Amino acid sequence: MIEESVRELSEADVLALYTKRRRRSVTLRERIERLGLYVLLVTGSAIVLFPLVWMLLTSLKTFEEANAPYLVWIPQDPQLTAYVEIIKDTDFLRSYANTIFVTVLAVGGTLISVAVVAYSFSRIQWPGRNVVFFLMLSTMMIPYQALIVPQYVFFNKIGWIGTFNPITIPGFFAGGAAMVFLLRQFMLQIPRELDEAALIDGASHLQIWWHVIMPLSRPALATVATFLFVAHWNSLLAPLVYLQTKSLYTLPVYVASLVNPQQTVQPWPTIMAASVLTTLPLLVAFVFAQRYLLGGIVLSGTKG
Repeated sequence: MIEESVRELSEADVLALYTKRRRRSVTLRERIERLGLYVLLVTGSAIVLFPLVWMLLTSLKTFEEANAPYLVWIPQDPQLTAYVEIIKDTDFLRSYANTIFVTVLAVGGTLISVAVVAYSFSRIQWPGRNVVFFLMLSTMMIPYQALIVPQYVFFNKIGWIGTFNPITIPGFFAGGAAMVFLLRQFMLQIPRELDEAALIDGASHLQIWWHVIMPLSRPALATVATFLFVAHWNSLLAPLVYLQTKSLYTLPVYVASLVNPQQTVQPWPTIMAASVLTTLPLLVAFVFAQRYLLGGIVLSGTKG
């Protein structure tokens, strides 16, 4: 009896020791994995933030430091001269106002039209809906650069070259298949019982879209609005091709015009100061919309 109890106690002790060591190994492995994840995230964040930090530091450098033959990481005597010069430039202020006007008009028109089309694809049954939706998605395979020439010819014939119309008006016709797809996927998750209840109460599709679907689609709408805002605010090719007038330039075109390829020495502090002021609204928009971005993308892809 004594030998059996000793044997049982010994086996229990061995099992407890084995379990304890296993827990320690698992805990150590989890710590190593977590440390590796932190290192990866910090490294990725540093890579993403480096251009922004470099842009800000260069805008504070003197002209000599920015064009020195050796690399100057941190300015010895930070200067705000570039910001003062760029703010006093009337062309910069006009370009800023032009960018705000174009972005607000294009984003507002595109957001409303895309929401209407997404509602049609997700909530209304009509003949050929799936075929039209497939054709719309097929347009995503066409690069935007391939459409510049035919669009330029069309806009030139109707007299829109040299105006804001080619940049703002197309957005009112649901430009952007990806945005329609994102909103459509989100709207599919909204229970159809809400539509049926509203129809029984005598509501039209327009009333259902505005009073029922749109309020429930705020996360997806915020995500789409953020994507559209960034795309139009940073757009360079379309304004460069269609505007053709200095008084109509937007910020990306203005910043690009500061670089003179015929000069070896460039006014980098002024260019970077203009770039910082151009990037600032994008950062503010991201801070206010970041809680909607991930949620809107994830929720819109959970149902086909």
